[in-house]
Amino acid sequence: MYRKPKWNREGMNWPHRQYSRFIQVGDQKWHLQTMGQGPPILLLHGTGSSCHTWAGLAPVLAEQFTLVMPDLPGHGFTQTPPESGQSLMGMARLVRDLLTALDIEPTALIGHSAGAAIAAEMTLSGYVRPQAIIAINGAFQPFKGLAALLFPVAAHVLALNPLTIYAVASGAKDSRRIEKLMRSTGSEIPADMVARYRDLFTAPGHVAGMLGMMANWNLAPLVRKMAGLQVPIYLVSGAKDAAVTPASAQTLCQTVPQARFIPLPQLGHLAHEEDPNAVAAVVFSVLGPSAT
Repeated sequence: MYRKPKWNREGMNWPHRQYSRFIQVGDQKWHLQTMGQGPPILLLHGTGSSCHTWAGLAPVLAEQFTLVMPDLPGHGFTQTPPESGQSLMGMARLVRDLLTALDIEPTALIGHSAGAAIAAEMTLSGYVRPQAIIAINGAFQPFKGLAALLFPVAAHVLALNPLTIYAVASGAKDSRRIEKLMRSTGSEIPADMVARYRDLFTAPGHVAGMLGMMANWNLAPLVRKMAGLQVPIYLVSGAKDAAVTPASAQTLCQTVPQARFIPLPQLGHLAHEEDPNAVAAVVFSVLGPSAT
């Protein structure tokens, strides 16, 4: 068992620590933060991240909404589930179970990158019935051709290799590597957010959880179902995103009638960390009085 980030060590500097709590749901132990008042919104972070990603956005949205922000299974301070719980459908089911335990029915879902895919899967599976989905640089497009076959296999091999996992965790101790990784997404994020990613990536358990998710990820079934989505999905896309290009969001709009494209001209993949106010303005314009 790989060491996960520890709440009494890495967690000591965690953003909005006062809003954190841990909850056991069946065999799964969760870390989540809840904040604010008003209609509930579920926020789902992307691969390799945690609920800390919402640190700048959350206080703004909390003025009008109750926010539910879990660390996804295997990420941050949340327990890593068996392999079946690391897939897209598996994570959707586990998040559904968490919401059931909390007795919360979210008015809207906000997902970043892979978190947007989980939000769409939950909605299409009938686990939630939101008024809208807001996808911040949502990762909905699977790899094509040979990469579609090789990427999950490679991730699976890496996830099973302790040497790789410990090598990544050891390399993450060099802050310059984390800064370079963040910049490679097309985003410039605050130093304190870079430090939190360093805290995560130096814990082998978080690295293993991230690789396990990548190894079990299959977007093709979701993409085939997306045209049947019955609620509006707003594709908020950073023009400088080097991980999920705006072109992929525009392509999705051509096949998903409920999709709407919203550009963010000067921002990258971590748009909500770069400029929380700009993303909050989009959320308020989308949800506005209709969500209250």
